[in-house]
Amino acid sequence: MDAKTGMVLGFNGVHPFSKVDISDRASVQELLRTLLDPLEPFFSPNKARVRCPGGTAVRFDLSASDVEGIARPLWGLACLLAGGGEYHGTEWWVEGLKSGTDPENPEYWGYPHDNDQRMVEMCPLGFALAVAPVFWDNLTEKERSNVETWLGNSINEKNMPNTNWLWFRVFANLGLKKNGGKFSQDRLDSDIKHLDTFYRGDGWSNDGPEGIHQMDYYSSSFAIHFLQLLYAKIAGDEDPERAAEFRSRAQQVALDLAHYYDEEGRSIPFGRSVGYRFAMVSFWGALAYAGVELPAPLTWGMVKGIVLRHLRWWQTQHAIWSPSGTLTIGYSYPNMYMAENYNSPGSPYWACLSFICLAVPADHPFWTSEEESQWGHIPSVKALKHPGHIMSNLGGHCMLLSSGQACSYPMKGTHAKYGGFAYSSAYGYSVPPGLFSLEQYALASQLGLSDDGGEYWKTRRLSEYAAIEERDGKPVLVSDWRPFPDVKIRTVLVPPEEATPNWHLRIHRIEAGREVMTADGAFAICNENSTDGRYLDLYDAETGEGTSPKIIGNYDLNTPAGWAKGSEGAFAASKGAVGIRSLEDKVERSANLVNADPNSNLIENRTVIPTLQHTVKSGERVWYVSAIYAKPSGEGVPKRSYLDGWNAPPTIPGWLKAEMAS
Repeated sequence: MDAKTGMVLGFNGVHPFSKVDISDRASVQELLRTLLDPLEPFFSPNKARVRCPGGTAVRFDLSASDVEGIARPLWGLACLLAGGGEYHGTEWWVEGLKSGTDPENPEYWGYPHDNDQRMVEMCPLGFALAVAPVFWDNLTEKERSNVETWLGNSINEKNMPNTNWLWFRVFANLGLKKNGGKFSQDRLDSDIKHLDTFYRGDGWSNDGPEGIHQMDYYSSSFAIHFLQLLYAKIAGDEDPERAAEFRSRAQQVALDLAHYYDEEGRSIPFGRSVGYRFAMVSFWGALAYAGVELPAPLTWGMVKGIVLRHLRWWQTQHAIWSPSGTLTIGYSYPNMYMAENYNSPGSPYWACLSFICLAVPADHPFWTSEEESQWGHIPSVKALKHPGHIMSNLGGHCMLLSSGQACSYPMKGTHAKYGGFAYSSAYGYSVPPGLFSLEQYALASQLGLSDDGGEYWKTRRLSEYAAIEERDGKPVLVSDWRPFPDVKIRTVLVPPEEATPNWHLRIHRIEAGREVMTADGAFAICNENSTDGRYLDLYDAETGEGTSPKIIGNYDLNTPAGWAKGSEGAFAASKGAVGIRSLEDKVERSANLVNADPNSNLIENRTVIPTLQHTVKSGERVWYVSAIYAKPSGEGVPKRSYLDGWNAPPTIPGWLKAEMAS
């Protein structure tokens, strides 16, 4: 790499991140360095700002975006230094702290306003001050005063969102406190006391007050649990009661969170900000950092395995980098459709949270244990009361069924990020890149309804009722929702069973006060063949790839070859196979393949979605019973086996027949 011009990843370029053989602590240290090195050309002259390439705007000012650029990688650097590691560019961040907090410097960061993004970036700065002495020790008295004023006084005087943000102010004060700087103990205590009102029980915290049901990765790895554990480590001697409580919560929730990570290292993408990528496993390194005693049956080998397998999986995602070697906005490739309005080019470096494991001593069992898998030791199906999820690890992937969660405001694609029925570690969710036709709505794992002939589609976002219930002694998820005021839907989600591990059921009872078209989508799957990368053709048993029926586009919807009976279903096979078929006998739905617009899915940039379609007349009440098939590809899974279970779907359970009859 040329330090002055930055690396250029060309046609066959492979990022140094993907070349590290991850096996031990030293290799993970090197992995972090491959993330930090490409940032060098993007530092400002006085080192206070990092402007990552991309040029995209966010809801806050460009200066705050530049502060993100320097502060977020500091999560990784601070962890490296806290664990005794070294980095040749540490001085860049030391100088940046001096320049950015100096009102007389042209690169001064500026005082934050109420609800200012700068407050978020004060969290890694506070953490770095608390754990890496190089930052405070290299400041003069005047520079320390500048840091105290910018980091302490300014944030303590401002309003903050009533969310996980309050933890960021805690760490701004904590960083100053650990160095004898000016801070507010009253503010620190009052913020933690208020954050405790987010606690819901059994280890789970909500990302907000009563009335909001949002328990995504912010509740664990991105913010709340992660920062609770860091607090327990840094402030535990002075605040032992709180530290013990935070460790206890982590012990409880660990047995639930273990269900979100599969054998291949993939996490289940769910909710907002998944563009922070490998930050999804930060919780597990923080357990070791905070000295938590693991609950049985978890072992440190299992925890280590979750973290290292996850990092290895991201090493296989070669499209996540810009040509300059910096992280892009997106998930498995650059994607602005799934981005939030607060994702600047520097935002993805919140992923550096995952390197908290580098602050863990080399002799900790996290590092000395042999890697293990948690699977085979924890249940393959488990209902999680607080997030409203039923987790499963059957059929080759981890999956969660979800009902009742919603972001507190209607962010872009919020219905897809929280309101979908099923989320898979193998297939990811899809977001709409446009507002016309099913191709643009990309209704993966969603039921869409249209009252205008198929231009606009409404899906589940807010539920009037959502709960885990039991049927025949097994958990199901029940939700009531209204896409239109006079259209009421009850949805029941049934997880896979050992006998049919690749299938789950979705039951919809629809009472329509107006005529509506319906579209029930399966998972989205890669729409490319492995020979020449063209769209999938009709299924070929010899290659193990293709679709049934034929893929049609939005210009030839009336092509008979593109439709099948709902009972016959529709499937697509490429990287594994997904499909959907109807089990009900009183409604005749039709099956087809929706050729979703490119870049709608998080993991694959070209996808197709097997879908069942129908029209419900005004005044009708109908039952849909959809069986959704998913068998991912993987090591040791022959292509010809992708559809082994397709012709043996589950039957309608007896309890459901009784409910439908009544």
